[in-house]
Amino acid sequence: MSEPLLLILIALLVAFWAAGMRVREHAVRVVRRACERVGAQLLDETVALDKLRLGRDGSGQVRFRRHYRFEFNPAGWDVRQSGSVELLGRKVVHLHLEMDDHVLYEDSDPQ
Repeated sequence: MSEPLLLILIALLVAFWAAGMRVREHAVRVVRRACERVGAQLLDETVALDKLRLGRDGSGQVRFRRHYRFEFNPAGWDVRQSGSVELLGRKVVHLHLEMDDHVLYEDSDPQ
């Protein structure tokens, strides 16, 4: 493999990784705000990537669809509850807290 091609490949991988980290940080902010709205605490202050695939947004653009899992603690409960958030690009299409099967947000047409 030629050196310029290798450098381009490395640059693309770094750009993909950096974009993924920005989306992950966005997901953490979204989940933290959602937990605050229902009086819960986001545990470990993080989300974990569960699935990564391609999807199309409302305008037909191909975007990465990322599904993250997280744990939270509802106020007054002494347990760790699970939740998930799915983003298409940076748009939240599904946010679920396993707290009486409460869905905080779900896009009706996530495609």
